[in-house]
Amino acid sequence: MQEPIIEAIKDNTPIFTQDTIVFGILMVSLGLIFYTSSKKEGFWKVFYSVVPALFMAYLIPAIFTTVGIISPEWTSINDAGEASTGSSNLYYISSRYLLPAALVLMTLSIDLKAVFNLGPKALIMFLTGTAGIIIGGPVAVLLIGTISPETVGGEGADAVWKGLSTLAGSWIGGGANQTAMLEVYGYNQKLYGGMVFVDIVIANIWMAIVLIGIGKSAKIDKWLGADTSAIEALKEKVSNYALAKERNPSLTDLMVLAAIAFGTVGFAHFGAGYMSGFFTDFVNGLEPGLTRNLFTFLSSSFFWMISITTIIGVILSYTKLRSYEGAGASKFGSVFIYILVASIGMKMDLMLIFDNLGLIAIGAVWMTIHAILLILVAKLIKAPYFFLAVGSQANVGGAASAPIVASAFHPSLATVGVLLAVFGYAVGTIGAVACTFLMQLAAAS
Repeated sequence: MQEPIIEAIKDNTPIFTQDTIVFGILMVSLGLIFYTSSKKEGFWKVFYSVVPALFMAYLIPAIFTTVGIISPEWTSINDAGEASTGSSNLYYISSRYLLPAALVLMTLSIDLKAVFNLGPKALIMFLTGTAGIIIGGPVAVLLIGTISPETVGGEGADAVWKGLSTLAGSWIGGGANQTAMLEVYGYNQKLYGGMVFVDIVIANIWMAIVLIGIGKSAKIDKWLGADTSAIEALKEKVSNYALAKERNPSLTDLMVLAAIAFGTVGFAHFGAGYMSGFFTDFVNGLEPGLTRNLFTFLSSSFFWMISITTIIGVILSYTKLRSYEGAGASKFGSVFIYILVASIGMKMDLMLIFDNLGLIAIGAVWMTIHAILLILVAKLIKAPYFFLAVGSQANVGGAASAPIVASAFHPSLATVGVLLAVFGYAVGTIGAVACTFLMQLAAAS
């Protein structure tokens, strides 16, 4: 693949590039969404009975990006024809600062015993989602290859199946597993951007579908024949506790909540830096090959940040600080989560779907198989839609989006998403290797 030339690069600078302005636009959007969704009659009541507010928090920023008002990254060309790039830091800040703050605030009132009392169906649906990714990849390669052999072709470092291995790593584990697959199979890094593009498009479309389903979860659960009593019991228990401790928060309450949230963020980043550095040395000391890459996720600072945050939240839930749920801990956590959702939506340009239809088709078929398998197993074991949605997102979206989907059902359930997503990091590489082996066979057939 030839290096791009300046003349081929388009200036796609959005109207607003300054993060302070973009953040203001996102916050106004969220404010309007919540204001309109609070209406109890008329058009907005009907609208939000069909489209969840959480989905709109994702969609509106995506529309803004699509029409060029804002953008996660852009290329500018000056009068001399020189190109320069720019990017927004809002997603990074949201995922590294606000996400851990949200998780500890939402975990503060968690009843860990009640979470485990949800039973094995959450884990079964997560593993079903993993199996759907492993099976879906080779089936998609086989089907699209029958229609368009050149789409799944390529030789050596350019072989498409090698590039698709990075999608398998991302959709079972996360970014660390995705990077591991890039190293394991040596895919041409000049072509790697195309795979990242497919990852973003398909994963975000699927997340949008999952969010829409949340608004219909009662009907879906009825069709699945699901028993939601354990989930409802957990939600009711946490809600009753919050109601019993509810108070008008004082300035002291708010400052203590800020201390808990961002003190945890600071400690989590400190610990993550130390742990990722230690395990980077450990992983680099292993023999090159599959064994080393199986443990690559341990060198990810994001993995350790999420893990440390969750552990702190669970520990604090056994202390008197748990009572700060009555001062609105989970509500503030929800605010941070919605900001994260908006920053994720901002990364999605809806028009990019048409840029590489062949790879998009592979991704679409792949995710469809993942979804079908989840639905079949959920129907078979009568698992609630909550387990289907969170089990899927713990695979496809990882630790950034699984708690978003879980907390959309109830803030107390965010921990379930985090626990499954962390487990995804551990199985991501070995699952991706299995998937890639099957895709290689499918591409050669």
